[in-house]
Amino acid sequence: MSKVYRQGAVGALMDEYEKVIFELQEVINDILDEELLTIIDSKTTDPNCKSIQTILSHVIKSGYTYAVYIRNLAGQKMDYPKIAFHLSVKDYQKDLKDVFVFTTETFTEIKDEQLEEFDNSKKLKSSWGQVYDIEQITEHAIVHILRHRRQIEKFLLALRVKN
Repeated sequence: MSKVYRQGAVGALMDEYEKVIFELQEVINDILDEELLTIIDSKTTDPNCKSIQTILSHVIKSGYTYAVYIRNLAGQKMDYPKIAFHLSVKDYQKDLKDVFVFTTETFTEIKDEQLEEFDNSKKLKSSWGQVYDIEQITEHAIVHILRHRRQIEKFLLALRVKN
């Protein structure tokens, strides 16, 4: 079966975003509900990184937040999402699909030439103070998933070595 690629720079970003979401879904596919909820890093000060559940909730919330940043930059006035915690991987699988659909819809009206912006006054400012254009925040969103996928893989190794 041949892969169909989306067109242009926006298409490339969406292809890569879809790929990392799919890879994360593959990693979490066989996680048991009790593994999802197990606190693996009790020493961290980051509440988003204590268990696979907290990581996935953070990833989903962040995915929506990045898309809302872009929509607000385009003139829409949207509220940022609240974090939601689930008790099953199935719910997170659905959330990952939904965040991809939401992000894809976000890019419906964005053209390739709108991705890069050199004027900082026309960029979006993240909650952590970093300034991004649309391309940069989308690249950040992609790498964010990659980093947390890796973290979940390491958590699974630690969890399953104990058992």
